Amino acid sequence: MGEGLQSRIRNVRSFNRFYTREIGVLRESFLDAGFTLPELRVLYEVAHEDGITASQIAERLGMDPGYVSRLVQELKARQLLSRTKSTEDSRQTILRLTKRGEQQFTAQNKRQNEEVEKMLAKIPEYDQRQLVSAMNTVQRILGGTTTSKSAVILREPRLGDMGWVLCGHGEGYADVYGLDVRFEALVARILADFMASRDPAKERAWIAERDGERMGCVFLVRHPEHKDTAKLRLLWVEAAARGLGVGKALVHECTRFAKQAGYKRIVLWTNSVLATARAIYEREGYTLVSEQAEPIFAQGQRAQEWELGL
Repeated sequence: MGEGLQSRIRNVRSFNRFYTREIGVLRESFLDAGFTLPELRVLYEVAHEDGITASQIAERLGMDPGYVSRLVQELKARQLLSRTKSTEDSRQTILRLTKRGEQQFTAQNKRQNEEVEKMLAKIPEYDQRQLVSAMNTVQRILGGTTTSKSAVILREPRLGDMGWVLCGHGEGYADVYGLDVRFEALVARILADFMASRDPAKERAWIAERDGERMGCVFLVRHPEHKDTAKLRLLWVEAAARGLGVGKALVHECTRFAKQAGYKRIVLWTNSVLATARAIYEREGYTLVSEQAEPIFAQGQRAQEWELGL
């Protein structure tokens, strides 16, 4: 086991100890509510899915079926759960909250929301967004799904966004497509030029965001030689946001703004291996006008120029 992996293991375990203490998991009664955390999780699952069984809860939570069975028996003895035979499969026993169970769950759910609200109230709003973003990242990387159903919004860049754009392009294209520091330097120059000489009436950038988490970006700038032409640049969508229509929304927003700004066409430069991006451009109405070798691209990759008439 290498030192790097050992260090990461120590960091994960340290975070686990910190967070279990922070949310009160180590207390004899979770949030001093008269329930253990496993008991509350069982109540939560029953409250949120009609017709659920103990075996389904065990599978969903990764718990031992015998342990879940004992929890169900305890909650039933406290008159919080009822058990009835399934009308579709007599071998299955359906769990439901009793009236008392519903009252207890509602009260405990409210209490947990209040506890989280107190925790968030201690930190600035920007840090709250960063915290939620980090939590979503942890869920995505470890194979879970985020619970957010909020809409993706497109906003103007804020302080710190340009560094994120550079990092996303530098790391993302290096990891997946083998591009090196020359590509990152190109992105840095594009960003520096935009920040130094942007014309707000003719040039814009958008950050796609959901619940404070950055999900993508795109830039629209003036062509250096043709006044009636705009250039679409630096389209990027985070891996966790792909398939949600983020790229399509960003590209379409460029089209809308370009028309409003009086441009007659939009051009863009891209890599031939970016099949998903090319599909988005084609659906927006772009056509491929040229293709050639590009020194900063990896072997087998070619530079393409696309154009959209407005």
